[in-house]
Amino acid sequence: MTSPKIMQPGLKLFRTLPKVLNVPSTRSKYYSVHVEEKTGETWGDVTTTAMNKIAFTEIVRGMGITLSYIFREPATINYPFEKGPLSPRFRGEHALRRYPSGEERCIACKLCEAICPAQAITIEAEERADGSRRTTRYDIDMTKCIYCGFCQEACPVDAIVEGPNFEFSTETHEEMLYNKEKLLNNGDKWESEIASNIHADHLYR
Repeated sequence: MTSPKIMQPGLKLFRTLPKVLNVPSTRSKYYSVHVEEKTGETWGDVTTTAMNKIAFTEIVRGMGITLSYIFREPATINYPFEKGPLSPRFRGEHALRRYPSGEERCIACKLCEAICPAQAITIEAEERADGSRRTTRYDIDMTKCIYCGFCQEACPVDAIVEGPNFEFSTETHEEMLYNKEKLLNNGDKWESEIASNIHADHLYR
């Protein structure tokens, strides 16, 4: 049974509630309102103590994590003298490839030009004396390219590819307008890496 000292504040609040809420004063044998007297610390004291404990704990944990990294191998590399690994599917600077005989692979089917979502590729072609089609113009506006890889996927002879080179920044806009000669030079320069990447990825294409 509740002691009278604890019940007294509850009874006082029960009598004042009808006046505050402007409702008739009624008593219910099923419900009663109790307000216990405050003893010990206030909510402000409890909150302050808890925050101090949490803050101190977090500081200690943070310092512990910081000190643990002193004894670990650094995650950074000394670029450009050191470079991280690249996936065989990395899409970098574009290149036009040749066959081992030296003949250019592109057959001027213009599938890459048609599928390019940025409309960055422009191709012009003509028929040779032997009846084969080859490009007379193959331009890529690299400032438009979004490196989606659709041109590489659409090419039936693996002529246009996105190679492993990612260091081709320039100072002028004109240098980012690649023509056929520039693309073929890129292919000759990176052919070994490109062929290796295509071979590594052939099971998934």
